[in-house]
Amino acid sequence: MADKLTIVDIKGMKAAGEKITMLTAYDAGFARMLAAAGIDILLVGDSLGMVVLGYDSTVPVTMNEMLHHAGAVRRGAPDSFVVGDMPFMSYQCAIPSAIRNAGRFMKEAGCDAVKLEGGLEVCETVTAIERAGIPVMGHIGLTPQTAGKLGGYKVQGRDLDSARRLLGMARGLEEAGAFALVLECIPAGLAALISEQLTIPTIGIGAGVGCDGQVLVTHDLLGMFEKFVPSFVKSYVNLAPQIRDAVQEYRHEVREGRYPDASHSFKMSLPVEDILG
Repeated sequence: MADKLTIVDIKGMKAAGEKITMLTAYDAGFARMLAAAGIDILLVGDSLGMVVLGYDSTVPVTMNEMLHHAGAVRRGAPDSFVVGDMPFMSYQCAIPSAIRNAGRFMKEAGCDAVKLEGGLEVCETVTAIERAGIPVMGHIGLTPQTAGKLGGYKVQGRDLDSARRLLGMARGLEEAGAFALVLECIPAGLAALISEQLTIPTIGIGAGVGCDGQVLVTHDLLGMFEKFVPSFVKSYVNLAPQIRDAVQEYRHEVREGRYPDASHSFKMSLPVEDILG
């Protein structure tokens, strides 16, 4: 088994031109499978709010919910590099509470780093968390926690002013101490430019191939989340119909008395007469 990745390893992958792979994980079973497949970073994303918990957005997700799922991921993949997504209002109110919440991801869930959304307005918080000994991954572009402020789930950085702002955010977060940066829903050329300008790795989602790595929501990749599928997602398999078919077949066999059959049952070694006395 390969040694667990470190921050130095992840930064070294960018320097070596080696692409970084990251996927979301919300439970031990999926974490175990992703780790076995060789995924570099497991992100316990607040996307679990929609994918697992049934919320309409990521906003309602709580710290306790994030810690519950992050702990499960750590137990399922003890040798993986795990990043915990800091949920809405867990880091925006005050720097001391942001440090405490980031620390809970490390102490209670066993995460290796945290991720938070925002640009220049969170740089001071990023620095404070990093100085407390907690690695921070940034996230700019489309930031789902504040999508309403951005006009909805739209591509960011299409015009000159917003493109320059995003580049300034990226530089600011690197200077603040972030070890990596997620770029979401940004034109491919701009994302490539940002990646070239930074010494820390960029991980794209809907940001083109010029980033230093890529991340997707695993349920999107597997075709398991049908409520909506972003245009940048490639579903490598379409499991939702297969799951429904399997469940319906099980239901029919149970109703018809065909499951369990003899091959799926245990034989009784005692005569019925002996049991009845």
